Amino acid sequence: MNIRNAESCGYLKNAYRVLLTRARQGMVVFVPPGERGDSTRPPAHYDATFQYLTASGLREL
Repeated sequence: MNIRNAESCGYLKNAYRVLLTRARQGMVVFVPPGERGDSTRPPAHYDATFQYLTASGLREL
């Protein structure tokens, strides 16, 4: 989603900051599997995201 309004962009950034600062005790990141039959959920995208997060140190549960 492209956000062109600077004020809306600021709200979105702050929302992510709030979520990340609330995760001090722990956080679970769910990366869903892709769906070959759904062009909006390509498996390669989700697999690459998962690989990036695990390579960055996130533990798989």
